[in-house]
Amino acid sequence: MPHRANPGEIDRAAQFLGAGRLVAFPTETVYGLGANALDAEAVARIYTVKRRPATSPLIVHVASIEMAQSLVANWPEIADRLARRFWPGPLTLVLEKQLEKPPVIPPIVTAGLPTVGLRMPAHPIALALIRAAGVPLAAPSANRFTELSPTTADHVRLSLGSDIDYILDGGPCSVGIESTVLSLAGPRPVLLRPGGISRTELEAIIGPVASAQEAHAGAHPSPGMHPRHYSPRTPLFLVKDGKLPGPGRGVYLQHHHLPSRESVQTIQMPAAAADYAAALYEVLHQADAGNHNWIAVDLPPNTPEWEAVHDRLKRAASNS
Repeated sequence: MPHRANPGEIDRAAQFLGAGRLVAFPTETVYGLGANALDAEAVARIYTVKRRPATSPLIVHVASIEMAQSLVANWPEIADRLARRFWPGPLTLVLEKQLEKPPVIPPIVTAGLPTVGLRMPAHPIALALIRAAGVPLAAPSANRFTELSPTTADHVRLSLGSDIDYILDGGPCSVGIESTVLSLAGPRPVLLRPGGISRTELEAIIGPVASAQEAHAGAHPSPGMHPRHYSPRTPLFLVKDGKLPGPGRGVYLQHHHLPSRESVQTIQMPAAAADYAAALYEVLHQADAGNHNWIAVDLPPNTPEWEAVHDRLKRAASNS
């Protein structure tokens, strides 16, 4: 069970948000760096603190389906089916923004695109904070852009330090990797980023889901589409059959039991995809703090349930 912040902490955090300040808060995926999504100046602080390019849009967190509906031009039946099945949970739905009447999401939140990504987080502290603030929260991961995502409050402190105004501690994140992002803005559903809800789970509800092409110049339709992302400072290499990088001190994240060298710290990773995902960022944070020359990671199985883990490792790796 996640930690539960007391009402006083949540009220104080909500007051910071109402004053245009930044609050880090837990979700089931990773810790978010939150600002009032309707306040363009507050959102601009997110980009400054994270050193995030303006081409990378932010996900807007809501506390109810009704709040989500108020932010979009159209709430199609397919969105309703998905939200009622997977919300609260690690699924972001990308839809056309509502532009006719308040509340209107400012362009800075969506990288100038006509669409907005919405999700309802499955963490009691996140939901209580959104309700107390009374506004949707724009919240990317609470870390510097391209670096490892935070899955504990300590990760947030180490990454962002005093650059944020308040941190709500909800303990370790249970899912451990970012949400799945699914676009419903076109003629067919498109998976923009694999995450905590698998493609197989989505297709069981709505049928075939297309895959997005890699984003290049201009605004990206989803966060997490930059080629380099989720990266430790220590060079990370994807390996097969225990073939480790060159000499030096290293950390080896094994998926299979294989012999390794004396100068290498070996970490046995979980066999199940969901357990592996939940552990991945914490293990990489620990490895990154150890003054190693490299981190080597066994390639996990190439099966559908591992799609999100493969995506994170590929973007984190120096040899992908």
